[in-house]
Amino acid sequence: MRGGARDQLLSALGHSREPRWRHPSKPDRLDPAAGGNDAGAPTARAPGGEGEPHSLHRDARLGSADKELKAGATAESSAPTTLGSPRQREPRVKVMDPAGGPRNLLPRPCRVLVLLNPRGGKGKALQLFRSHVQPLLAQADVSYRLMLTERRNHARELARTEELARWDALVVMSGDGLMHEVVNGLMERPDWETAIRKPLCSLPAGSGNALAASLNHYAGYEQVTNEDLLNNCTLLLCRRRLAPMNLLSLQMVSGPRVFSVLSLAWGFIADVDIESEKFRRLGEMRFTVGTILRLATLRVYRGRLAYLPVERVVSKVPTSPALDRQDQQGPVDTHLVPLEEPVPAHWTVVPEQDFVLVLALLHSHLGSEMFAAPMGHSAAGAMHLFYVRAGVSRAMLLRLFLAMEKGRHMECDCPYLVYVPVVAFRLEPRDGKGMFAVDGELMVSEAVQGQVHPNYFWMVSGQVEPSPPLEPQLLPPSQKLQQTPPPEGPL
Repeated sequence: MRGGARDQLLSALGHSREPRWRHPSKPDRLDPAAGGNDAGAPTARAPGGEGEPHSLHRDARLGSADKELKAGATAESSAPTTLGSPRQREPRVKVMDPAGGPRNLLPRPCRVLVLLNPRGGKGKALQLFRSHVQPLLAQADVSYRLMLTERRNHARELARTEELARWDALVVMSGDGLMHEVVNGLMERPDWETAIRKPLCSLPAGSGNALAASLNHYAGYEQVTNEDLLNNCTLLLCRRRLAPMNLLSLQMVSGPRVFSVLSLAWGFIADVDIESEKFRRLGEMRFTVGTILRLATLRVYRGRLAYLPVERVVSKVPTSPALDRQDQQGPVDTHLVPLEEPVPAHWTVVPEQDFVLVLALLHSHLGSEMFAAPMGHSAAGAMHLFYVRAGVSRAMLLRLFLAMEKGRHMECDCPYLVYVPVVAFRLEPRDGKGMFAVDGELMVSEAVQGQVHPNYFWMVSGQVEPSPPLEPQLLPPSQKLQQTPPPEGPL
């Protein structure tokens, strides 16, 4: 990081004296079982020089509200099963309805539950937490309990059973998959309607870190990776600002609904994501290696795609009784009909054909160095839909992915790449070919459809204002769009 994140925070907090840090070449011994704010434990300086976090805009840095934080106090040390003891708590700020409430802040001081995957990314998440995150939280009056996940879906189980009233926020330190587990665990609770409103925070320590990179982008920081990205996201937690985020509801032929916080990918992107798991120890480099290997043996997948463009959003369409089943929790998918029925007439239908990839993306980034949606933050209730038709050359596909690092891929003038903002979609793989990756997690390849639910949960974010909601338009199904092909028949 070009600037020292701790010094930026201390400056914002009004400190006049530089704290003493241990030399980075002499790191302290890590205790995996330790939890809470270890006030007496020394900490290591984060790598990098003095200065400020990476930011493109001055107003994206720590503001005057953060300068009011009192300095010098940290919570008392605690065992893994006990919470640190912060100073006398100020009155809490009530979290309002994301659909209409003002921007909210976490209380000061606040207490958080940190769910950390020690095997995520390069396997250094716990060490990074001790050296980069813990000192900043201590200075910002954020007390915590640290819980290490032990297996797949462990975080999902914890989110499903945890007593949420004890925490002001849930902090997820891993890759995008762990946030996927937490959100789906919250949606499986009997009290899911209130549980999903518990603020969430993403601290990147995985391989992709797309959600954290998107939040970093919304805050106005420049695109960074690794420890720089972790420091920036930790500073966002110290700032305490909350912003509402869209949630993608997915329905498949088999199994219950799945909720996505980031993306659904089919074809090339899913292949690279899932098949590169064997290179996880390489960190983000695993995706570069996976891309090269997949380009060498490029695959195409036959399927059918349909979607509801933003321009054709209509007022609440009648909901089919089959979609409002009592055995499914969560919001009603008002734009969807049962998978065995044709899509509504006002949807756009892509004729059955061969695809290289299909991607439904909620946020700006697909990885910390993959600026996939440079066209701007989606409106509340919308997502980015990309697809690449068969026929694209390997050279062009490589060019697209190289240009994506800076968000320049839409300038490549590739006739096989199609982009459209949508609120809902349906995808039917022919013969179940290909793999689905939802938030980086492998899913069964079968017919799937989904729709976005606007501003459905809260996240720690530097975003100044929430995205504006979509304005419903009453359009006749026969009206054609200028930027998308007209429907060519039922899907």
